[in-house]
Amino acid sequence: MPLHYIFLIFAIIAETIGTTSLQASQQFTRFWPTVVVVIAYGVSFYLLAQTLRVMPVGMVYAIWSGLGIVMIAAIGYLVFGQKLDLPAVIGLAMIIGGIVVIHLFSHATPH
Repeated sequence: MPLHYIFLIFAIIAETIGTTSLQASQQFTRFWPTVVVVIAYGVSFYLLAQTLRVMPVGMVYAIWSGLGIVMIAAIGYLVFGQKLDLPAVIGLAMIIGGIVVIHLFSHATPH
């Protein structure tokens, strides 16, 4: 797997950790989750910047935000007990489908 995709995967993971910690920080009233938010977002943006050396910003952001949305929705469901109805699940599946189309068929991103 190319290095820029590894950077992108870890940027998505770090962003997901940051967003999950944002929920756990209770609007920045809890110290340690707040520290994790700052560090995780910093790592995520650094890795995102490394990915942008090779891939165009529009494609990187589409993949980063799309997979982040899906992962946060799954964590919200599994960890925080947030419900997903059928339209939400269909929408998340469409996001995944869009990312697959970009990855498999777009010539805008190096593979």
